[in-house]
Amino acid sequence: MIILVMGVSGSGKSTIGQLLADSLHWEFADADSFHSPENIEKMRHGIPLNDLDRMPWLLALQQAIQQCLQKNKNMVLACSALKATYRQVLVLDEERVKLVYLKGAFELIQKRLQTRQSHFMSEKLLKSQFDALEEPSGAITVDVSDAQEVIVQKIRVSLGI
Repeated sequence: MIILVMGVSGSGKSTIGQLLADSLHWEFADADSFHSPENIEKMRHGIPLNDLDRMPWLLALQQAIQQCLQKNKNMVLACSALKATYRQVLVLDEERVKLVYLKGAFELIQKRLQTRQSHFMSEKLLKSQFDALEEPSGAITVDVSDAQEVIVQKIRVSLGI
């Protein structure tokens, strides 16, 4: 199974994804590590990525997901996956790729980004992320204002694992 933890920047994808993977003794991957150096520089300078910028990134993620599915490998993947079209590229098998949406208020996530250090994603891009966000239907939706341990437990209970 692959658990795709999605949401806007600052929603806790990497933190929750890593905690979830650790609790399950699964591999964890962060979609940020799949971005090209050019995309990272754009985001570092507050320039939103467009669909053309994202396509090679999405295809690299799709390939990683496909390899995991072929090997029957369990993994938690933290990935923004803001648009339905992006999720269509990534959710190759609805039975084995499960979507978890970390949902939170703009103000809460903005506060988190203001205190975050050593990350290329600029706080200036948060509005563009919320503007691009197409909330998923059929996903496990978790409120990011809960404690991290509570969020992980809710995800595990929802997935029955």
